[in-house]
Amino acid sequence: MSPTATTDAHGHRKGGQVTFLGAGPGDPGLLTLRAVEVLASADVLVADPLTAAAVRTHCPEGVEVHTPGDTDGADGAGGTAGDAAETADWGAAALAKLVATAVKAGRHVVRTVDGDPGLDGRAAEEMLACAKDRIPFEVVPGVAQSVGVPAYAGVPLRGRRGADVRFVDAATLEPQGWADLGTCDATLVVRTTLGQLPATAAALTAHGRKPDSPLSATLGGTTTRQRTFTATLATIAAELKSAKVLPSPVSAPVDPQTPVIAVVGEQVGMRDSLSWFETKPLFGWNVLVPRTKEQAASLSDQLRSYGAVPHEVPTIAVEPPRTPQQMERAIKGLVTGRYEWIAFTSVNAVRAVREKFEEYGLDARAFAGIKVAAVGETTAQALVDFGVKPDLMPSGEQSAAGLLEDWPPYDPVFDPIDRVLLPRADIATETLVAGLIDLGWEVDDVTAYRTVRASPPPAATREAIKGGGFDAVLFTSSSTVRNLVGIAGKPHNVTVIACIGPATAKTAEEHGLRVDVLSPAPSAAALAEALADFGAARRDAALEAGEQVYRPSERRPGSRRKAR
Repeated sequence: MSPTATTDAHGHRKGGQVTFLGAGPGDPGLLTLRAVEVLASADVLVADPLTAAAVRTHCPEGVEVHTPGDTDGADGAGGTAGDAAETADWGAAALAKLVATAVKAGRHVVRTVDGDPGLDGRAAEEMLACAKDRIPFEVVPGVAQSVGVPAYAGVPLRGRRGADVRFVDAATLEPQGWADLGTCDATLVVRTTLGQLPATAAALTAHGRKPDSPLSATLGGTTTRQRTFTATLATIAAELKSAKVLPSPVSAPVDPQTPVIAVVGEQVGMRDSLSWFETKPLFGWNVLVPRTKEQAASLSDQLRSYGAVPHEVPTIAVEPPRTPQQMERAIKGLVTGRYEWIAFTSVNAVRAVREKFEEYGLDARAFAGIKVAAVGETTAQALVDFGVKPDLMPSGEQSAAGLLEDWPPYDPVFDPIDRVLLPRADIATETLVAGLIDLGWEVDDVTAYRTVRASPPPAATREAIKGGGFDAVLFTSSSTVRNLVGIAGKPHNVTVIACIGPATAKTAEEHGLRVDVLSPAPSAAALAEALADFGAARRDAALEAGEQVYRPSERRPGSRRKAR
């Protein structure tokens, strides 16, 4: 922090200040713990475009947001179109004016920079402007693009011999600099653009680098759109044209201003063994997750761990029951000792009961003396989050049938009360109710919530679904099949269809869909893992056949794949 900043006895900021924060090369997971802590205290966020969305998620809800080129005004409390227009040119003077106004008002401005602020010339200018105006500031380093991107590409910058590494910005390198690079033996990490890359390679060979020097070039580094090309200085231009990312008579090129991190040197040869990111089983797959937003969160996180890009499209909306009297009587019965057991068959049922408890000023202590059953691990976790540990879970299949297999029969000697409360959806099946009655229990089958069809997704999403823009879709129930087809249409025949169980698969087939993946267990986690196994097998088969690895949406095969 600069000498002009003041803090209290605990080290907390007093008055306004600006924090220059490195947001890393693109992967949100590369934000440091300190960065997340600082973002949580931001009043004003000024963000570079690449990582703007990632850092915004860690800011308070009312934060004022400015991004380069924003012509629609700031996003958040206090933002104006004038502010956005003023910061659109992204000059140090414009930013200094914005910062000075905010700091004078006692606000905390967080200026996030892609990569690391210590390696960003603009950030240095902005810091100097702050120092000149005696504006308090501090710096939070981040993962530099020139270091993070090669790591995600599987190219370590140093081997056992610890060879020299030199970092180069091709856009600002002077002629003498090229001459020095051409004659040195160091591993080069070159920051350039797709359009400049062939000229950069040619300049290095012209100044003495061997034409057969290995080279890797990475676009979209550390994101699920990452793409790495390996070649030599002499062949990189032809390699890019062959891959249709540079202009050719038969393809539309990628934007030539696309940033590229290139590595030149023998270390590039290690990529064949160390490429860990782009070889994930679902790398770059666009996967449709048709569930409610709350249900989709953990599933989307799991898909990201496999390299996929999840798109959450709610097909079901959860609403309160039309008549609340049933639930009100049930909650009263819980408190007065009417029930021996309560059985939860979904996270939504837990949420519905919890909301009623909070409405009446109750908490988890109201479950004292009542046995609690959960249909599976996800539902059990929702109960634990509520402060309730389930007494019974299926030892085998996580379903109503599996729960019944472990449910004890009613015994008048050991069970003082013969009644079970079953809060559930209005469209739930009767399997559990009938099974409990057969075991001698009385069941209060209560509608805790209603499931209704969600509104149609945006037109672009509907077109992607029907036009083959998605690589896979995960169906976690028969209702998600029916509702997705109802609100958005049938997925294209190139889209991989993954279903959670036989009943869901049957519904998919009834709607004209061919099921490629069937989950070995009735859980969303098992379904995502099964899709990852499918993707890995598909990738392995392509490599074994000597073919290029394509995502399903990148091809239009004549026939569908058989389920695996």
